[in-house]
Amino acid sequence: MMDIEFYKQIEKSTAHRMSREINRDFIFKNPDFLNDLIQIAFNIKDKNHHKAWWILELIFEENLHLITPYLDSFCDIISKLKEDPAKRPASKICLFLSDSKKYSLTEKQETIIIETCLDWLIRDEKVAAKAYSIRTLYNFGKKYDWIHAELLQIVQQDYAHHSAAYKAVAKEILRKVKH
Repeated sequence: MMDIEFYKQIEKSTAHRMSREINRDFIFKNPDFLNDLIQIAFNIKDKNHHKAWWILELIFEENLHLITPYLDSFCDIISKLKEDPAKRPASKICLFLSDSKKYSLTEKQETIIIETCLDWLIRDEKVAAKAYSIRTLYNFGKKYDWIHAELLQIVQQDYAHHSAAYKAVAKEILRKVKH
């Protein structure tokens, strides 16, 4: 059963870095609450699920191994996320997973993350989710040759239609892929 006071704490949190860090630190000091935080984040019907994602991003940025018992559930839920405020931190967690030298994913988990990032890249998503998806796909492209060709095609096709932030990430990755 969810701790009501903890839920209220998440409900009151904001996107401000300090708010997210306070909640991250709370989880580090009280690891038993990580399960409750995951439960909130993975319940896309919960109006506060995006706030839980904001906190998870900071937790996994520092301690990626904490995702281990939740990895299959993470992979199951990411493609179902509907709100941009949840997709951005989820896409960043995908980047952490793709970038980690210490962490190995199953082929199925990699496939789900790759497919989700490709979907985010070709859909009408906000630039942050797209940027993290580009970087994630670039990382996976080091293992799966076909990804770089696909990424190159998508980014070049969409380049002219996006913001300066998207173009900056696209240029960086295009340079890396072409070399």
